[in-house]
Amino acid sequence: MKILDGKVPPGPIAEKWENYKSTIPLVAPNNKRRLDVIVIGTGLAGASAAASFGELGYNVKCFSFHDSPRRAHSIAAQGGINAAKNYQNDGDSVHRLFYDTIKGGDYRSREGNVHRLAEVSTNIIDQCVAQGVPFAREYGGLLENRSFGGVQVSRTFYARGQTGQQLLLGAYQALSRQIGLGTVDMYNRHEMMDIVMVDGKARGIIARNLLTGKLERHSAHCVVMATGGYGNVYYLSTNAMLCNVSAAWRAVRQGAYMANPCFTQIHPTCIPVSGDYQSKLTLMSESLRNDGRVWVPKRKEDAEAIRQGKKSPNDLKEEDRDYYLERRYPAFGNLVPRDVASRAAKVACDEGFGVNPTGLAVYLDFAAAIQRYGLSEANTQGNKNPDAETIRILGEAKVEELYGNLFEMYEKITGDNPYKTPMMIYPAIHYTMGGLWVDYNLETNIPGLFALGECNFSDHGANRLGASALMQGLADGYFVIPYTIGTFLSNDIRTSRFSADSEAFMAAEKAVDDRLKGLMNIKGNQSVETFHRKLGHIMWNYCGMARNAEGLEKARTLIRALREEFYKDVFIPGTDNDFNPELEKAYRVSDFLEMGEIMILDAYNRNESCGGHFREEYQSEEGEAQRNDDAYTYVAAWEWKDTSTEPVMHKEELKFENVELKTRSYK
Repeated sequence: MKILDGKVPPGPIAEKWENYKSTIPLVAPNNKRRLDVIVIGTGLAGASAAASFGELGYNVKCFSFHDSPRRAHSIAAQGGINAAKNYQNDGDSVHRLFYDTIKGGDYRSREGNVHRLAEVSTNIIDQCVAQGVPFAREYGGLLENRSFGGVQVSRTFYARGQTGQQLLLGAYQALSRQIGLGTVDMYNRHEMMDIVMVDGKARGIIARNLLTGKLERHSAHCVVMATGGYGNVYYLSTNAMLCNVSAAWRAVRQGAYMANPCFTQIHPTCIPVSGDYQSKLTLMSESLRNDGRVWVPKRKEDAEAIRQGKKSPNDLKEEDRDYYLERRYPAFGNLVPRDVASRAAKVACDEGFGVNPTGLAVYLDFAAAIQRYGLSEANTQGNKNPDAETIRILGEAKVEELYGNLFEMYEKITGDNPYKTPMMIYPAIHYTMGGLWVDYNLETNIPGLFALGECNFSDHGANRLGASALMQGLADGYFVIPYTIGTFLSNDIRTSRFSADSEAFMAAEKAVDDRLKGLMNIKGNQSVETFHRKLGHIMWNYCGMARNAEGLEKARTLIRALREEFYKDVFIPGTDNDFNPELEKAYRVSDFLEMGEIMILDAYNRNESCGGHFREEYQSEEGEAQRNDDAYTYVAAWEWKDTSTEPVMHKEELKFENVELKTRSYK
């Protein structure tokens, strides 16, 4: 076991980043033109990084397996982006954003990185406004804010329920400008298959042209990965079906460490599972919890009647409803963090109060918000005694202004009108806080290999607060990596370009080709989809919202057996040297089968509950997560060799010098 160095600079935390930027090694403008950078991924982190590198003068190759960078999954982050602007004058500050993020992550993230994130958050908003991102504005023209879970201020900037999409379009236009200028070469429909190592450093990649099946060799002085998380290991999640861990897992197979893989986020506000035919779940933005009230019936007989269709939620009077988040967490109410809200929903349903036919759903009700907004709008118009119909019309119009596209999406999927009937929601796998281990420079333990955004582990600890994913992606891409990449490249200004025809590249390409042919040659009887579904059931049942030692031991045995079955009986139609989506999927599922095992191993090793990692053996009398700070205040960074070798855990000790370690409370 190694003790890892996060390379956080010394000094007061509020001065670390500014001082570090002033002393960091630089690459002169004339030398940037001689250096090549590969960027994998075109979400917010990847697109902003590639655009920034191009603007700085580097030669950039950018890769996306989508047909356009605009298809990156960042568009799905609907609710907003955090920044410590304090436009509402409600007490926000950089320190408060830093503290909320550390606390929200249940004290399992690195202080230096989190404070830097809070610092640069203010710059992100200015950058995006300059790009034309249509943030919501108040009546006077100032940018509007709303609240998200785990905080007591309004710091979330938003564009209705399309914030991620609008931010991605801003980053995409910056990237497109660099493509037009010739500083960025864009490779759409290309998937990174492996990292190429030269003398122990990342010097290029092997990519597969997904339209032709051809393998390609691409060299560079360094590689920057911004390829998202691994939530689809659970099969059913809020992620698009193309989201995967393969790029990051290729890095792990080359020696990169996977940090805190058991820290996965369960989002409380998703449309419940309808049946086995589903391939993904739909997220209802956390922004809805600003105005929606979460409840279940107080009496089990009412819940049973609703499940059987004998009653509707509107039949229950106010006194017959249990607004359990408001009851259990009065200080934060419906805006508790995601992990807390998710476990509370699970408890309510486990106790028999679930409200859909499966018993796995709670209500998110907007009746009170419609009434409140309706009265306010009527009074604004000078109508001091509005009738009920006027209140309803005005209230619904205001709610539509704030959340209209989300309500429309819900009605199209479920057939229910959420203006008239409460939404039904239930927790689902969403974001992954674990990822490639990186230091303060966002560099992995492999020299020359950097990881940005959800692909790394660095900022969110055991639970991510809402509206912080977009913040981290743009912070890393626009304001961190353009500086810190110089710590590596400043030593490479005399290094000539690497030949993609060298022995290292040829060997890497052959290894990828052999693996693809090996998958094609299995010629079994079961579809790739079948194995992915089976894996998802194992992960959700034993390493989902709750985990215990017995279940995790069983899950590891089940995954190993499933992996053995996969390599004996998977069926992949077509050929490996042509367009073949099933081969792409098989490649990714084979990686999920390994990633799932290391997630389970990490969860088994962490004998405490914290954030999204809830071990049933470690909980308070009230059912809250119970940390063990004496034994587990560290980052667990796993080194994976192969399926026949036991993974090795390395540690980075977490030091809390600016935040007091204490029980996380939202009461």
